[in-house]
Amino acid sequence: MPARNFHVRQAAVSALRAWAKGHDYAETLVERHAHRRQLSSQDRGLLQAILLGVLRNRRLLDHWIGKLRNGKLDPDTRDILRVGLCQLYILGLPDHAAVHETVEVGKANVRGLINAVLRRATTSRKRLMDDVAELAPAIALSHPDWLYNRWKAAFGKADTLVLMDWNNQPAETFARVNPLRPGEEEIPGTPVEGADGFYKLEGPLPGALLASGRIYIQDPATRHAVELLDPKPGERILDACAAPGGKSFLMAAAMGSAATLVCTDSNEKRLPRLRENLERLGCEPAEVAVHDWTQPAPAEWHGAFDAILLDVPCSNTGVVRRRVDVRWRLQQDHIDALLRVQRRILENALPCLKPGGRIVYSTCSIEKDENENQVSAFLADHPGVKLKETRQAFPFRNGTDGAFAARLETSS
Repeated sequence: MPARNFHVRQAAVSALRAWAKGHDYAETLVERHAHRRQLSSQDRGLLQAILLGVLRNRRLLDHWIGKLRNGKLDPDTRDILRVGLCQLYILGLPDHAAVHETVEVGKANVRGLINAVLRRATTSRKRLMDDVAELAPAIALSHPDWLYNRWKAAFGKADTLVLMDWNNQPAETFARVNPLRPGEEEIPGTPVEGADGFYKLEGPLPGALLASGRIYIQDPATRHAVELLDPKPGERILDACAAPGGKSFLMAAAMGSAATLVCTDSNEKRLPRLRENLERLGCEPAEVAVHDWTQPAPAEWHGAFDAILLDVPCSNTGVVRRRVDVRWRLQQDHIDALLRVQRRILENALPCLKPGGRIVYSTCSIEKDENENQVSAFLADHPGVKLKETRQAFPFRNGTDGAFAARLETSS
């Protein structure tokens, strides 16, 4: 008879196979596989810990597998061993549960192999764990070589090691209090110093506060772009890449209303969630439309906005801690392609400003090419646009998600 938590390990392996096919992100896979197997909240938590633990430490886990097993492994068996070693070495679960319940996931013809490798892992734990300090940093901290080398050139080795270690830690949960939905309920968390209205949450997510729109899950780094934009009541504001609506909410909160806010997104399938979030947060007067900003804006939007927020598609290298699979999906040529998309968005948004208007260009990237260099290149081609201020948050310096924002202003 299968072990009690057999389905959790099975779900983790199935999720890893789905992830490897490239169709889904880790966060959605947790929900899907927990729902499919009707896992309890406790078992869902274990599934998430295993899945994210494997993805965060994938390269190190493969190094350990290579030390424990000679010869080739099929993808399913490798994923099962990753799940087992993650429990033993990363999560510190009891040996019996990690071994026995993981072995059950394998097909009958490979269970002996899986059992032998995981039993060997329990007796080799100290040696293999001690050897981690001697490994190359990109292996020990499970990042691709190209990304490690890129960051080392940009930030130096010491900050890069801190950054990669940060990326491997479970992300803390922050929330922003919603002034559009005032209430007397106590927020179960600690106020974030220097970020008014933000709290670091403690314990289980406060479902009632979230459902009522009293709070919204949001990292403090998101505030930089909106603070630079400085939206004023009565101004017509465009949030050009709005879904799922976090920065739209911050702008509406700053203005006291969403009545003059226009929110667009390039993907029509994301609009229902955007509308739902805005409605729950008291931003329902906002206008919502689909538009791909790599294409010219409709004529009626030209010269129509006092301010525009461009939270452009980016490499996400500032939020690897939250989007744990970014490091494995991202390639150097992806950044080059993103630079072209970002520039087109800037070019197509500029005509939509009123004279004397302002654009805030923002990313959740820590790459200079996507940030300072992108802005500098744009300004060089548009002498009538001036750079007023920039902000850059780095995880290794600020203890938050990475984020960049630049405020650009046109002449009156």
